[in-house]
Amino acid sequence: MTTVRPPVAPPDPRRSWDLPTFGAMPAAERLAPDLLRVLAPNPSPMTLDGTNTYVLGAAGTGEVVIVAPGPDDPAHRQRVDDAVAGSDAEVRAIALTHHHPDHAEAAAGWAADLGCPVLAPTAHLAVDVPVIVDGDRVALRDVEVTVIATPGHTRDHVAFRLGSGAVLTGDHVLGRGTSVVAHPDGDLQAYLDSLQRLYDLGPAALHPGHGPSLTEDPGAVLRYYAEHRRYRELQLRHALRDGPAGLEELVARLYADVDRRVWPAAAASLSALLALLRAQGEVHRDAGGRYHLVV
Repeated sequence: MTTVRPPVAPPDPRRSWDLPTFGAMPAAERLAPDLLRVLAPNPSPMTLDGTNTYVLGAAGTGEVVIVAPGPDDPAHRQRVDDAVAGSDAEVRAIALTHHHPDHAEAAAGWAADLGCPVLAPTAHLAVDVPVIVDGDRVALRDVEVTVIATPGHTRDHVAFRLGSGAVLTGDHVLGRGTSVVAHPDGDLQAYLDSLQRLYDLGPAALHPGHGPSLTEDPGAVLRYYAEHRRYRELQLRHALRDGPAGLEELVARLYADVDRRVWPAAAASLSALLALLRAQGEVHRDAGGRYHLVV
């Protein structure tokens, strides 16, 4: 009888990079002449160091766009206001990558205070907003900002590509670890397609919704993300060769070395993988909720 060895996790290229350790990211940092990051004070196992809010605008133009305002926190709002004032600018718009509260909660209130619109890829918000779609340009003097549809983490997810080639990735790619495909709102095949699309664009830098910016080799990170998803699929197949199992059991086996506080998120991503394999006819779910490999 042939023994099938468990799959080996792909190496994360970021481990050798000079990135700030967890908790060491500055509260505000200029990343490029037209891009400033303000870190929200909401760190957690899911939000990593906190939500990254970006203030985007060229010096001397008098206008900026806030990308992903994050939580409606007074201290965070003050730091963002200080960043805008330091640019001697007015806020032209608030733009969202997706509807999750850790990125979008403050949008409606801040927009009302600032007298500007919210640009969002979704109609889920409680206020009427101009919906942005793939290929749209965000109006901002002397800065090219193009909307790139990157569904997968959520159905409505977008990224923003700058004229420099840098991309504000939202939760599609993170500065640490890997993203969650938030099933049932998220879709794994769409996520993989979005990874490939972003890779094909050849980004000069990745500025994520959580964690540090990735500038050393963005393509290597995108390849790793795709390889990691394949690794999780091989893990699942290996586990199911031992017999049928339920979702909770599979999470405990596949994510045994991961902080248990993120197991609910792991269950969401694993559910997205199981949904894809069921749609492809490669996995069957019985009446008791246990999953079987289809031979």
